[in-house]
Amino acid sequence: MVTLTEHKEINDSYVFKVNKTEEDWNKELNSDQFYILRKKGTERPFTSEFETQWDGGSYQCAGCGEELFSSDGKFDSGCGWPSFYEAIDKTKIVTKTDETHGMVRTEIMCASCGGHLGHVFDDGPKNKTGLRYCVNGLSLKFKKH
Repeated sequence: MVTLTEHKEINDSYVFKVNKTEEDWNKELNSDQFYILRKKGTERPFTSEFETQWDGGSYQCAGCGEELFSSDGKFDSGCGWPSFYEAIDKTKIVTKTDETHGMVRTEIMCASCGGHLGHVFDDGPKNKTGLRYCVNGLSLKFKKH
């Protein structure tokens, strides 16, 4: 598990700025986005339109629109999901220990709405941060510069 001092580690009592009922989220998100953002699902690898997109712009939370990652921090990790070596701002992401599926990982979530984005690992570019934010493309929207 990656210990990230630059992001706030949260617990189950943490209150997000954007609070909606599951019913409201279900109405606003398509079924795949709801599964990933609200149920902590994972999309199949190599299926995201953002995995191979290299246009300049910013990636926002598909749940609340919060700007999370920049195309400047994106890299090709070969893992099958969009990967970034840093967030736009350390306050935009919160983390939580994830012990599901027989592993211990660091989950990343949108600090604004709590949407599940993916996980962060310490196998990113060593000449940058050394981190790999492995993000479900369905948890993101893209805004071209």
